[in-house]
Amino acid sequence: MQIEIRGAEKLSFREKQVVTLKEIGYSNERIARKLNLSTSTVATLFNRAKGKGYQVVIVIPGDAMGLFGPDEDEEV
Repeated sequence: MQIEIRGAEKLSFREKQVVTLKEIGYSNERIARKLNLSTSTVATLFNRAKGKGYQVVIVIPGDAMGLFGPDEDEEV
């Protein structure tokens, strides 16, 4: 799985870290432990990032989903 953050150029390095972890499901407490921050700092960074406007796109290859096989006929 790949995560693409559109608008990442607007975010600080720490905001990118928090957004990435938050968007894959980490709690504020877990992010705080991982990045050695307080939970209130994590919340502040996430809210600041949301205010700057970004989009997260998750890229999942079709073969990882078991949708396409090597012997499958391609129909267009």
